Amino acid sequence: MITTLAVSGYRSLRDLVVPLGSLTVVTGANGSGKTSLYRSLRLLAEAAQGRLVAALAGEGGLSSALWAGPEAFGRSVRAGIHPVQGTARKGPVSLRLGFSGDEYGYAIDLGLPVPPHPFPLDPAIKLEAMWTGDLPGRANIFAERRGPHVRLRRARDGAWRDAALDLSPFDSMVTHCADPTDGAELLAARERLRNWRFYDALRTDPDAPARRPQVMTYTPVLGGDGADLAAAIATIAAIGDAAALEAAVEHAFPSARLEAGPGERGGLLLHQHGLLRPLGPAELSDGTLRYLLLAAALLSPRLPELMVLNEPEASLHPSLMPPLARLLAEASRRCQVVVVSHNEVLIDALHGEGEVTAVRLHKELGETSAPDLDPPRWIWPKR
Repeated sequence: MITTLAVSGYRSLRDLVVPLGSLTVVTGANGSGKTSLYRSLRLLAEAAQGRLVAALAGEGGLSSALWAGPEAFGRSVRAGIHPVQGTARKGPVSLRLGFSGDEYGYAIDLGLPVPPHPFPLDPAIKLEAMWTGDLPGRANIFAERRGPHVRLRRARDGAWRDAALDLSPFDSMVTHCADPTDGAELLAARERLRNWRFYDALRTDPDAPARRPQVMTYTPVLGGDGADLAAAIATIAAIGDAAALEAAVEHAFPSARLEAGPGERGGLLLHQHGLLRPLGPAELSDGTLRYLLLAAALLSPRLPELMVLNEPEASLHPSLMPPLARLLAEASRRCQVVVVSHNEVLIDALHGEGEVTAVRLHKELGETSAPDLDPPRWIWPKR
């Protein structure tokens, strides 16, 4: 389980370190930095897919993603005595992302490309490190990248060996230097990072993919857009926890039941008390469809190590918050769950389901902080 998330220099996250638990709820006012924290987790997962630089380019390039304020705030500025002013930069331009847990940790440091460069908006990977335990040190780092040079600890004697001498600044050592011999730990960590799952684009509009006819096939993992909802529901009923799915539907819609299988209505039918016929996906309300999408994601027979949901309460009536909270709490007993939300009804319901790590974000002078928390100890590897 990941116990610490650290972000520095990314949008409003000038320097933020927060704890993560089995079930973590990130909340705060609009514009407090919730989405930036969600994106930072997603960017870490993109590094394992080799898409980190492209993902940042999609956000407008490094210059757009960087913290836009000064390197640090003096006491007089925070007290309102003096205005915020730019100062001479002491350190290099840097966007840093990292996490650590019981087993391993990872950090990546991105900066400006060295000119001349054909794509000046692309960030360059300056440093990467992966280690065992919660904090990096000389003895526990097993993979390290500085500039184009990557080295790994040899499995047989623990000595360093060169894994790459000219790795491109847009390629990560996680994707290019993992091997089953000396890079076995790096390889295992890469596969675990690739297994992280994110849900923030489950559409319910009239043209949503989940409303269209679908091919019914073995689907243990719901897609990010929900296009395979019917197949995912059928897979849960066949090889997953069918009783939990039935209970989730009953809890949200008393006396209702789902039917999934081949059919002209896209393979998914919802039988509701009082209706003479079941409803297909195209006929369901936005809230009903969204709840079924979330149920399919959270009851997956193949849960990831980490699942992150961004504002899952969208389109849901307050009466559906307790059933959703129960689904989230039950999923967190089988995998680590991070929920980004500002819905107090859902947050209260989650606290009623058991232990929750609450991360309440606050923004002051454009900087996001978590004032209610004592930040975990964290050390950034130096360039």
